[in-house]
Amino acid sequence: MLVICSDSHARTGHALAGRSLEAVREADLVVHAGDFTTPTVLDAFREEADRLLAVHGNADGQAVRDRLPTARVFEHAGFTIAVTHRRNGGDLGLRMFGREKGADLVVSGHTHRPRFVETQDICLLNPGSHAQPRGNRPAHAELEATADGLSGELVQPDGTVIERFVVPSDGARESQQ
Repeated sequence: MLVICSDSHARTGHALAGRSLEAVREADLVVHAGDFTTPTVLDAFREEADRLLAVHGNADGQAVRDRLPTARVFEHAGFTIAVTHRRNGGDLGLRMFGREKGADLVVSGHTHRPRFVETQDICLLNPGSHAQPRGNRPAHAELEATADGLSGELVQPDGTVIERFVVPSDGARESQQ
C-alpha cells in the first residue's frame, strides 16, 4: 500500500492518529508532500514509516529544507509519480509540472483540502492534512495497485472514507479516449 500525507504542521511529534497512524505503519511506501515544520516532526514521521519519500513545504524551517528536496519523481507499481508541495498557477501549474516530469500522478499539499482530480492526461491528488485541516476534513490517501490502475481512497483519521478514485493505467486511459 502507498500512503500519502501532507501538511503535518506539528512542532514535536508526527501528529498522526487513528487510521492515519495505522496506514503509515502498514504502508510499503509513505509519501509526504511537505510542511512537517521542524526536524523533530520529520524524524518522528520517519520512525513510523518503514520507507518515506518526502519534499519540503513553505512552512518548513531551514533545517528541514536542507534535508528534503522541493520536488521529487519516483516510480511505483508502473506509475510515474511527481511530488511537490505547491506550484504557482493552481491546477494548471500542477499539470504543467506533471507533464514536465512525465508523471501519471501529481501529488501536492499546501491547501489542506483533500481532493482528487482526473484530467485527460494527468491526475492530481492532494491528501489534505491529517492533523491541521484548517476548515477542511482531516485526511490522508491510501492507494493500491490493481488491474485498472491505482485504486485510491481519501480517508479521515477516524477511518471514514471521503472519496474513492482510480488513477487509470495507460491502457485504461487510452480505452477511455
